[in-house]
Amino acid sequence: MASKEEESREAAGEPAVAAELLETLHKISARYCLEEGGSHGPDHSERVLHTAMNISNKMGARLDILVPAALLHDIGRKQESSTKGKVCHAELGAAMAEPILQELGYSAADRAAICHCIHAHRFRSSISPETIEAKILFDADKLDSIGAIGIGRAFLFAGQIGARLHNAELDPADTKTYSTEDTAYREFQVKMSRVREQMLTPLGRQIAERRHAFMETFFSELHREIYGSE
Repeated sequence: MASKEEESREAAGEPAVAAELLETLHKISARYCLEEGGSHGPDHSERVLHTAMNISNKMGARLDILVPAALLHDIGRKQESSTKGKVCHAELGAAMAEPILQELGYSAADRAAICHCIHAHRFRSSISPETIEAKILFDADKLDSIGAIGIGRAFLFAGQIGARLHNAELDPADTKTYSTEDTAYREFQVKMSRVREQMLTPLGRQIAERRHAFMETFFSELHREIYGSE
């Protein structure tokens, strides 16, 4: 049960996490995310945090669980990238977060709740989000992969791995991740276009529909410009 102080802070839009602890979580998140950089740099985790808090304001989730989960959700991303997807960053990130949270003084129950959110946030995760906090984190993370932000991040990632600009003429089934054909458009076909169907919260679905419509317009225009069909 949240204290009156926590409730007043949440009502004011502030996370129910002590200022010193929150600063420490931000620093830990930034340190790991800077190692990865690019489309999964610290700015991604910060946006996910803000989106998660926005959704939580409508759903009454525990911010003391959601905030650390959002900030730490991608700390295993570097290992996934370096192994070209062989390591699941969500599973690894949850394992990495456990001792960090223990050192920060979180109880066993809260550590388990936070680590569940991290483990279950990935689109291709082997487990499903079970708690309201996990569902909100899942939606917040996916929302950052679509719309204008998602398109920008997709091109940024494609640039990181040296992919082409566009490959609409190819069947996604004939392409591979982390290759020259892993373009922003391929990401739209195999992942981004499906996000709106995966949303777990009402507000997440509402935001996803609007962002999906923008992506359809953008990639249609890109296709016309590249293939000269105007």
